[in-house]
Order: sequence, then structure tokens, then C-alpha cells
Amino acid sequence: MNPTPPHVYPVWLDGQWRAAQSSSPPFQAINPRTDEALPGSFPVSAWQDLELALASAARAFEELRNVPREQLARFLTDYADRIEHDAETLASTATLETGLPVAPRLREVEIPRTVNQLRQAAGAAADGNWALPTIDTANNIRSCHAAIGPVVVFGPNNFPFAYNAIAGGDFASAIAAGNPVIAKSHPAHPTTTRLLAERCAAAMAAAGLPAATVQLLYHFASADGLRMMADPRVASLGFTGSRHAGVALKAACDAAGKPSYLEMSSVNPVVILPGALAERLDDVVEKFCTSCLMATGQFCTNPGLVILTEGERTEQFIQRVQERFSAAPPGVLLTAGVRESLAAGVAKVVGAGARVMTGGGAAGSNAPVSFPNTLLRISGSEFLENPATFQTEMFGNASLFVIARDTKQIVEIVRSLEGNLTGTIFSAQSSGVDEVDYARVAPHLRQRVGRFNDDKMPTGVIVTAAMNHGGPYPATGHPGFTAVGFPACVRRFSMLQCYDGVRQEHLPPLLQNKNPTGKTWRLIDGGWTQADVPSAPAATA
Repeated sequence: MNPTPPHVYPVWLDGQWRAAQSSSPPFQAINPRTDEALPGSFPVSAWQDLELALASAARAFEELRNVPREQLARFLTDYADRIEHDAETLASTATLETGLPVAPRLREVEIPRTVNQLRQAAGAAADGNWALPTIDTANNIRSCHAAIGPVVVFGPNNFPFAYNAIAGGDFASAIAAGNPVIAKSHPAHPTTTRLLAERCAAAMAAAGLPAATVQLLYHFASADGLRMMADPRVASLGFTGSRHAGVALKAACDAAGKPSYLEMSSVNPVVILPGALAERLDDVVEKFCTSCLMATGQFCTNPGLVILTEGERTEQFIQRVQERFSAAPPGVLLTAGVRESLAAGVAKVVGAGARVMTGGGAAGSNAPVSFPNTLLRISGSEFLENPATFQTEMFGNASLFVIARDTKQIVEIVRSLEGNLTGTIFSAQSSGVDEVDYARVAPHLRQRVGRFNDDKMPTGVIVTAAMNHGGPYPATGHPGFTAVGFPACVRRFSMLQCYDGVRQEHLPPLLQNKNPTGKTWRLIDGGWTQADVPSAPAATA
């Protein structure tokens, strides 16, 4: 096995930029606006690189046990400052690799979100609230969440900053909990990731963190990725990407008995009740078209499935959406692979019986990389005959309208849905005519989604402590956790540790006595508060 040639960018392992070990040809990013290769080649690492990353991360974890949480916070804050300082350079690079516009998407929206996430993670690391330290002084039993060990983070193609493996939410969460991170770049934007890694390396050095606290690999074989997840040195996985890859990685983690946190697939059902269209038809048309076509539909929260009831207003709604879809120029897709996947998804749904209202067609080879704005239609009865196929994710500028016979059939359709990230109901706001139907539909939709919306499209995820960006399988791998929202998202990459009768000098600082005895206390919003559940006498398990 030989190192890659000198013109290929190095990987970042154990604190050093070094030539990758590889037996595969290097790859280049493709500009989706021109369909041409961009300068710079990147390696496909062989197992030797992964082995070095694993060994180095295991050593780094032992060192990180003794690193004060304030030191992690300084690193995250400094890293955020460096990204913010170089936002123009980073955005200019990312637009070439993704086709996403510099303004407002990258410079004014996504980079500020990324910086905000890192700073919120720094706050969580510093104050320790994410760990939920709980002290039962009467029984001298204490518990808190703590770092779980090396975390592998896979970044997606559609967010070069906010979900980047070396700067995004999973990365920030894992670091805030005190874990080393092995970042796996997405091959669609390797130069953007390399530039982030350089700023990460500088911030790590300034904070004095262990050399392998963060490492970067650009690409490797799928078999090696599965082998890495099965390795006992990996403690957990953070993944955002396709359902096919996510399920395979989850299976490897499950077989090894380790947690995996995945965001995979979602059609984000939107139910539009008749009163909403009677009351504000144009407003609902505008909101839907804006949401579905924004960024060429390349959001995990894109409204890909819209459920309505038969009627004149519904036909007016569909006609106006169809006109908007037909008139709007197709946007740029992230990669040719996204275009092929979108075309395959549309073909699958059409092959099962959906009718094309506008768009459709096979994936082409033209530049820019694009696909016609596509609107499909099916009846509620037809949907219920084959619900699995009609829930095929069409990642991009496409959506399926399902026209139900009545509210009873809407309930049947909703009950047939898989788990999703979001679910939405539009209903009359002033007349109250939809309240009975809302009450029939909402409980069933609520159970199948992570985030439930009234009268707003699901695109746009605000980074706030109350946010849940998660949901039942197959939207994610676990319905009890969120990928967005500090401090909750930090707890994904942790283990719950209990100390029973442990002396003060042997306890972690978060669990040492700071309160009166005889009560159970919990650290909440920076202050210790008596817990709702009183301590109880010991019992035999």
C-alpha cells in the first residue's frame, strides 16, 4: 500500500496532515452549475488510515477525560470565530462545490447557523446542564451523563456547513460532551471541508486539546465504513444521509451493540383541510411553492407528500401550484447522483400509478445539473393500495398530492405513514370549521412525526433548546433524541453514569456536594433545584 501522490490533498490524522494510504484513484468535486471537475484531488483512504484514526481517537479519549469542560468551550468558541472571520472565503468555495448561492443561503443563513451551533455547544460544554447531574444526598447516590467515547460523524451533501462532519451539529454535540470525533467528509464538497478542518486545527492547537481530538478522512470504501462502525474503539455514530447507507451503518452498529443516531428519510406529510383553502387559498399556494422549490427542494424537511380532500377548492389549489411549478425555472441540484436518485424516485411513484401534473422525465446529462419541477397526483384509495411505494422519498423539487375522499380516508392515509421528521396541518384559522376534522387527524399524525406544525410549511429548522429535529424510524434511527437543539442534542453522544456511595474526593466535579442534605437535587438552567421526585429508601431490584 503506497501513499497517494503529492498532488492529492492529505488527510488529517493524529494531529498531522499526512499523505493518505490508498489503493483507489483519487476523486474531485464537481461544480453542479457547469458539470465540470473542480481543481484539487482528494484521496480514498484504505483501511490503514481508518486504523490510525481509530487508534489515535482511543488515545485522545483517555486524555480528554482530564480536560476541563471550559477548555472544550474555548475551542468551540474560537473555532466559531475563525469560521465567522473567513465566511466570505468559505462561502465562495462552497458555492462552487454545491451550486448553492453565496447570498443569502451560505453567507447569511447557513454559516451564521453553523457559528451559532458551535457557540451554543460551547455554552452547553461550559455549564454542564446537558449532563443532567442529579444528587440524592439522603442516599448518597449521584448520576450524570458523561462522554461515551470516539464518535464517527458522516456529513451529508446538502448542508456544507451546518451539517458538515467537521463543523456541524453532530460534530459540535459530540465535542461538547467530551468525545473525540472522526469526521468523514461528504465527497460533494471536500475543499469546503478541508478549509473548515484547517480552521479547526488552529483552534484545537490554541486550546491545547489532544492531537487526535478531531480527525478528518475524505472518503473510503463502504465495506471499510461498516468495518469501522463494528470496531470496539468506536462508541457511537452520527449520520445524515440516504436511507440505504444509514440502514447499513445502523445494522453494523446494532450488531456491535452501540448507539447510532441517524437522519435518513422523510416525506414530511402536509394535511390541508378544506377550511384553510376556503379562507386563504393564495396564501397556502405561496407557502407550499416556496417551501417545495426552495434550494431546489433539497431539504430533509421538504414537503414531499400533501394530503387534501376532494372538492372545487382543492382543484383550484392544485391548478395554481401546477402553474407555479411549470413557470418556475428548475434549480441546480447538488450532484448528478441527486438528479439520478430523484428521477428514479419519480419513476417509481409514476410506475405505481401516480399521474404527472407537470415535470417528470428521466435524468439527463446536461449542465447545470437539474431536474424539471415535478408535481404528481394520486387518489386516496390508490395510495392506500400501495402506501409504501407512494412514500418513496423524492429528494428534490418534486411532491405528490394525495386526494382523499373525505376526512375518514385522510385518517386512514395518515395511519399508514412511516415515521417522519415533520408533519403539518393547515386548517381554518377564523371560522373554526375544521376543528372537528383537525381533532380526528392530529393525534394520528402527531404519533408519526418528530416536529408537529400548524399552518406553516416544515422547511426551516430553528436552532433552539425546544426544537426536535428527529422522529420515528425511518426518519431517524431513534425517536427519543434530536439532532438540533442544545443541550438535548449533546446527550446523544453520552452514557449515563451513576455513583453510589462514592466519596466526595472521588466524584466528578459536577456531582460533588453543593447543596443541603436530605433531598434530591438537579442542575437546571445554571442553578441547583430540588427535584420533583423525592429520594426513596433502598429496595432490592
